[in-house]
This record gives sequence, structure tokens and C-alpha cells, in this order.
Amino acid sequence: MPEPFEDSRRLTGCNFYFPGTGAALEIGRGVVFDDAALARWREHIAMAREALGWMDTDVVIRPHRSGASLAFAAPADQLYTATEVNEWAWWSALDVCLLLRAPTHAGENNVQPRYHAPGHAAVWDADGALRTLRAVAAAEANAKMLALRAAAAAHDLPFLADDDEISIGAGDGSRAWRIDALPAAVSVDWPALHAIPTALVTGSNGKTTTVRLLAAMTRAQGWHTAHSCTDGVFFDGQALESGDFSGPTGARTALRQPRAQAAILETARGGMLRRGLALCHAQACVVTNVSADHFGEYGVHDLDDLAAVKLTVARAIHDDGLLVLNADDAVLQRQAAPLQCPIGWFALDFDAPLLAAHRAGGGATCGVRDGRLQLSQGRQTHDLGAIAAMPLTLGGRARYNIANIAAASLAAGALGVAPQTMAATLAQFGAGHGDNPGRLQHWRFGTLDVYLDYAHNPDGLQGFLQAVAADQRSGRLGIILGHAGNREDESLRAVATTVAAFRPELVVLKDIGGYERGRASGEIAAIMRDALLAAGVNDAAIETQLDEVDAARRPLAWAREGDLIVLPVHELDARAKVVALLDTLRAHDWRPGTPLPMPPDAMQQDTPP
Repeated sequence: MPEPFEDSRRLTGCNFYFPGTGAALEIGRGVVFDDAALARWREHIAMAREALGWMDTDVVIRPHRSGASLAFAAPADQLYTATEVNEWAWWSALDVCLLLRAPTHAGENNVQPRYHAPGHAAVWDADGALRTLRAVAAAEANAKMLALRAAAAAHDLPFLADDDEISIGAGDGSRAWRIDALPAAVSVDWPALHAIPTALVTGSNGKTTTVRLLAAMTRAQGWHTAHSCTDGVFFDGQALESGDFSGPTGARTALRQPRAQAAILETARGGMLRRGLALCHAQACVVTNVSADHFGEYGVHDLDDLAAVKLTVARAIHDDGLLVLNADDAVLQRQAAPLQCPIGWFALDFDAPLLAAHRAGGGATCGVRDGRLQLSQGRQTHDLGAIAAMPLTLGGRARYNIANIAAASLAAGALGVAPQTMAATLAQFGAGHGDNPGRLQHWRFGTLDVYLDYAHNPDGLQGFLQAVAADQRSGRLGIILGHAGNREDESLRAVATTVAAFRPELVVLKDIGGYERGRASGEIAAIMRDALLAAGVNDAAIETQLDEVDAARRPLAWAREGDLIVLPVHELDARAKVVALLDTLRAHDWRPGTPLPMPPDAMQQDTPP
């Protein structure tokens, strides 16, 4: 019999449900339950907690349109046990006993269990289940870890734990120990440990750009800086790890860099929902915006759900920090109303009513007035420069990057970066391809413009295409298009419809290697093709080339002078190959209409033995 839940996981930090550690279970479509079953689950959680000696604290039942999320707080050293408790409690809450037993012989009344993995709590025997759970909890318990965690909290120091090690402090004020060789709390040299200025950055669009810009500002301030994002983990701009490190693993890796004096951490929705925050105290947290994306996962079905998840970072803001929010986002405005932490608001208009009122009360704000970026801190306002002169804004056309710049400036102020340092960074960041790789990168070949970007959802694509379309002039638009598989069909169609509105003459549909996430190769392309046709794109203008690098080559081969080619490339290795191709074309003064160099793989295949 299949398990009656979709996902069971540990919550290793402050999370969407409560400010602590615990476990969560996702009940999905196809599982029939009612309020009585949810009440029985709660009763079984209480029963297990009493048997294990756990505190009776947070218990969360969150029904949603595709099922329910069931979460409860548990000790940080017994989280695997907590997932066992959660699964046992849910199995026991359902009326499944008859389904779990089968007669040994026809006509016999005696029945035998047919669902019971050795070492797991038996659903049909509560006393036996609790004995099993006590044994599992005793094997997992780590008193030294709990003592160190409590002592770190008493010293107001970051405490980072994973399966292999724990660390206390951060950066050049941290110390790490293997989980099986922990010291007694009294033997730790506490005066040698300290925190470092730290910012968490989340949102639907602009996270990585904001992280990179903020890291550039802290480096310009003179601080050795570690940052983590969807591209990897970096120290002083040099890569330490490559890949998507926008979750707790990336945050811990950055915070444990022994020379770091500041840390900027991209904090994606998925990591917050799966595990929670890596740390629960930061000097600044940013929510760039909230837009339609990732609907359907973990009970997130609309913008209000998504905003609530993003605002998990508010748990990390204490009285000495600043939560930086987008005042142009109506959902964030509404969701922020009950928050009690210090807030800084940014907007495109420095004199927007919310910003003006916030400043009147002494709150921090940032926005544009008369074409110049203004940052207010307390009663003082700083002019950070002309927006049109900042490379990230494309002469002021990239409005979404103006928002990212304002957000980063507010966060930098909360970290202690001087306004003049911010201004100097903004005047140059984005001018070089190495500043913000994969985001709004531009190549020009004669009068052909080629832009490479990560834009992947409707709002992101809309803002990106609006920013670059001014370079299209009278030429044609060619674009490649694809998406990750863990999106609902409607989200995929919305992306295609957004592109169709810009009347492209060529759309090359692709897969994103490694991001199919349960979908068959070509399935996303087929859905997007239908949506493009329905939105009025000519059938002859739509092609399919599932390999992402080959897809990027096609519009370059098709292009002619005056055209605009837009390449949203997402997978890291594919992006590196496309960037290398474009750099090669530029180095050889390539012009549209002339042959492209053969890809290295093809050249190897054509080489005679």
C-alpha cells in the first residue's frame, strides 16, 4: 500500500510554521481525510511527545487546496525521530487498520499486518510503537549538541548544525567540530567567537543580482565577504562551490569560511520550506518581490501563500536588524502589516505615500527622486547617484534592477556599509561581464544585440524583455524558451503567453537539463508550443531544439543585422558553454549571417581517427 503522504522532512531551523526545529508532513491529492483524522493526528503527536519527554509546543495543521501540511516542533537533536513520529501519527490517524491487515488463510479471522518496515513504529500497536520511538529517540539523542546550542544562544552566537558537524559563530569568529567529537560547553573559548554582518535575500525575481550587488558593496567596504546563491558559494568573488546553493547548505558553507567578515546569503523558497533557515539572526533580510512561480508545491497555491513563505526570513530580524521590503508589491504590503520587526521600504518612487509616511516616523527608505537614488536612514538622506548612470539599469530602462539596487542599498546600510561606498559600487557594478554572470549580459555584433539572462517566470520575463526591447529597433526578435518541470501547466502557459506578447519571429523551445523534475523530455516544450499558437505566434516561427546549448545556437544562426536575440539560459554548464561561444564570436569579430564555429563536441566527432 502506498504511503498516505507526499513528503516527510526535518525542519532544521526557523521555518514557515514556527521559530524552531521540528518535522513536517505533506498530505497531497488522492488522500481522503477529514477534520476528525486531523484531530487524531494531533492526539497521537501529543501521545508521542509525552512518551518521549518532549515539550508540548508548536503544532501546526495547515489545510490547503491540494491537501494539508502537518508540522510540529521537536528537539534539534532528534529530528529523524520526529519524522518517524509524524509518519506514525498520520498513519494512526487514518482509518487504515483493515487495509493494513490481511487474512492468513481464507476463512480465518486471525489477521497479520502487511505494512510494517522493521525498526519503524507499528500502526496497529500504540504501546509497541511508543517503545520503538523511545528506542529511536535514545539512539539519536545528543546531549552535548543541545548544551552547545543553548550556550551559543546565551552568548547570542550563530549555531549551525548538519549531519556531520556543528559550528558556533560565523566567518573569522567561528569554530567547528565534528558531530561525533563535540566538546563540553564549558571548554569552548567563547570570547574568541563572534557573529559577522549577515544578510538573507529572498523573493521571486532578482535574488541573485541583489546578493551579488550587496556582496560587492561589503567587499568595497573592506570586508572579506562570502556569498551563496543559485550559482554557487563564493569568497571575495571567487567560486568555492558550483551549483544551486541557495538553501541552508550554501548558507552554512558561506558562514563557515574562516576568513569571512560578512556573509550575503540567497535564501530560496524551496530551502525554507524543506528545511527552514540556516540561522535565525541576521542584520538584514530582503524580500525583493513576489510573483507567480512554484505554485502547487508544499501547499503554495497563490501569491499570498508565496509571500507568507518568503516572509519566513522575518523570523531572523531582531531589534538590531532590518527587514527590507518592496513597497511596490501590494501583496508584501498586506502581509507585512502584522510584523513587529524593524522594516525598511523601497520603491521606484522615493515619494510614494508609504515611503513618505515611513520616513516621517524615522523609518529607513530608498527610491528614486528626479532620476537619482535616495537612501534615507533615520533623519538623514543620502544621494547615491543618477540611476541612468548605473550600469545595472541599462540607462534606466531595467526598472526591475532599479528595485534590486534600492533593496541592496537599504540592506547595505543595515549591515554598516557607508553611503559613499554604496554610491561608488553602484556607479560601476554591472559594467563587466564578471559582475553579474547570467543576468542581463549583453553582446553586440555589428547591429545585432544578444542578451543572456536567467529570467524564468512571467514577471521576470516581462521586465527583462521590456528593458531590452528598446534595442530591437526595426529588427526581428528571436528567443529561446523553456522551464523547470516542477511548475503547474498553467504556469508554463503563462510564461509562453508573456513571450508571445512581444511578437517574436523565432521561438526555440528547449528542455533544461537536470530540471525535468518528473516530466518527460519535450513535455514542457509541447505545452509551451500550444500556448504560443493560442496567443497568435505563427506556427512557422516555433521550433524545438531540446538541448539548451543547441537551442541557443539556432537564433544566432538565424539572426541578421538589426535583430535582437534573447537567450534565457538556466542550467549552469549550458550557460558557461553559451557564454564561451558568445565570447569567441566577439573575439573573432563575427557578424550575423556568417557561419558559427562548430561546437567542440561536433569537431571531435568529425576528426578522423
